[in-house]
Amino acid sequence: MSKRVVLSEVREKITALDQKLLGLLGERRQLSLSVAQSKIDTVKNVRDTEREEALLIDLIQRGHKLGLDAHYVSQLFHVIIEDSVLNQQAWLQERANHQHESPIARVAFLGSKGSYSYLACHRYFSRRVEDIVEVGCDSFSDIVNQVESGQAEFGLLPIENTSSGSINEVYDVLQHTSLSIVGELTQPVEHCLVTAVDTDISQIDTIYCHVQPYQQCSQYLSKYKGIKFEFVESTAAAMEIVQQQQSQNIAAIASQEGGSLYNLKAIERKIANQLENHSRFIVVARKAVEVAVQIPAKTTFIMSTHQASGALVDALLVLKSNDISMTKLESRPIQGNPWEEMFYIDVDCNLHHDNMQKALSELNEITKDIKILGCYPSESIQATPVAEVLLNSNTPV
Repeated sequence: MSKRVVLSEVREKITALDQKLLGLLGERRQLSLSVAQSKIDTVKNVRDTEREEALLIDLIQRGHKLGLDAHYVSQLFHVIIEDSVLNQQAWLQERANHQHESPIARVAFLGSKGSYSYLACHRYFSRRVEDIVEVGCDSFSDIVNQVESGQAEFGLLPIENTSSGSINEVYDVLQHTSLSIVGELTQPVEHCLVTAVDTDISQIDTIYCHVQPYQQCSQYLSKYKGIKFEFVESTAAAMEIVQQQQSQNIAAIASQEGGSLYNLKAIERKIANQLENHSRFIVVARKAVEVAVQIPAKTTFIMSTHQASGALVDALLVLKSNDISMTKLESRPIQGNPWEEMFYIDVDCNLHHDNMQKALSELNEITKDIKILGCYPSESIQATPVAEVLLNSNTPV
């Protein structure tokens, strides 16, 4: 006769295992920082993709013997590897720049508690400081003013979204600021409809939201013709209104994580036009940073070209001839100069690399103006590829 399963006992065992896993993950994170320390003298890159691939293959094969699916093992360890890489980069950057002698950082961002900028702020700085003084702002220009005036050390600005594209207002603000870009991060965005009380979509007659989430959820929202949309300055403001009114007829577009900070419930999930929805943020400060040599760097600059045929093409060919990979090209009108454009460019290259210095020298000769907005660590951590045949195999390779 089989032994009777007692649910409470099973849950206790699972809880005990979860606690052990947390302890092991914390121990692994500390060891990864020791790895970063060892790379100071050897000047090795933070990432060793060949070792990562060999590690993943070994773990997948070991997992198979334990009845664990290859995709499950690879996804789990991709997250662990990404955390290790980002923590090593943050440690090396702090050492290279002698940053944060104080364990507290004042950070200006859009909105307040629960906004996407709030969540991104805490995600980025959790690796760098012990505590954050939150400086919620009502506009992008206010964020820049807070940092320029010294009332905040850093500002966090959303620059683009995979669904709605570039945020033009931020590009326009960057055109005139003296601040430098010192960091970036990509934040996953999962839009939900959140409410303060139990209800369903058929009861909703008003939705509060920021214009960016509205654009990113346009296909879903277009199905509901009778709903009124009220635009507010931030996602946090939308959640505050819904929390205060406690009505079954109103909702806000927000993340489930942000909504939980206001005791709001998600009644509809994954409502964005694209299931893979991410926002890229930049971090700005009054002082530029040096990027540690072990870390992949990105440089952002703006330039204006002469009003001549092929002027932009000629400028981009300079990057190509110097083997510099461009990851972003955005044009914006030059304020005060009708029909003239300013071009924002991101490249995967350290500002102090010989190729970059040579390219800038050549660009200075053929363009009207160039302004460096910043050189900073790239935090676009691509998952280490593992052979598809291995992931889809039911037997060890």
